[in-house]
Amino acid sequence: MKSISSRDNVLFKQLKKLTSSARERRQCGKTLLDGIHLLEAYRASGGVAEWVVVAEGAALQDEIQVILQQISSWPMLTIADNLFAEISPVDSPTGILAMIAIAPVAMPEDNDFVLLLEDIQDPGNVGAILRSAAAAGVSTTYLSTACADVWSPKVLRSAMGAHFSLAMVERADLSQVAKQFAGKVLATVPNAEQSIFALDLTGSVAFLVGNEGAGLSAELQACANGLVHIPMRPAMESLNVAAATTVCLFERVRQCLV
Repeated sequence: MKSISSRDNVLFKQLKKLTSSARERRQCGKTLLDGIHLLEAYRASGGVAEWVVVAEGAALQDEIQVILQQISSWPMLTIADNLFAEISPVDSPTGILAMIAIAPVAMPEDNDFVLLLEDIQDPGNVGAILRSAAAAGVSTTYLSTACADVWSPKVLRSAMGAHFSLAMVERADLSQVAKQFAGKVLATVPNAEQSIFALDLTGSVAFLVGNEGAGLSAELQACANGLVHIPMRPAMESLNVAAATTVCLFERVRQCLV
């Protein structure tokens, strides 16, 4: 197994850039997976990492030894603990990460359940939404330019492997997608008259979800053929955007299962 012990190492410099730079990830088409769970999810999807990087102090941990045996054919290297801490995207490093190529978007044949995200900027929210979307069977998620980078380490951790079972289109023209969608296009708006629970959500459905603070723009609301809200107690102004999106997605799931 190769090893890195210097900050001058070319691969180390690349790993460090991938940790913090969305531009670097876009330009080179690569990202980092941190931790055993994401590596297992990526392997289960058929992926093969370009490099697996293990901190020297973690190399003999039982859990890491198990995953290393499962991916023994992947290129691997060890790295000094202090250097691993510099490239780890978490405050408490897990001891293992992988550099992978970002696969091109494979659009599903039946694109009848889609999610359009406008300017969702918090990586934790984006990841949680992607996780719910994958669990609910969303075919494609479209994200506007101002959304958090879906391939950032923080979004990847929050999504818990959803990236590998969900088509995601970044920097999308949401207005065009909404106008071309052949089905119900529903905008989630707190003051809408219709309740999400009063609508027929079977068939083709697209949900439009807006920014954490500003909500959905007037331009996108105008592209919808229905405005919906989630009923809640008067004392509560709103739900977290990830929680609200999950409610809408799984109401559609519930209706389709009845």
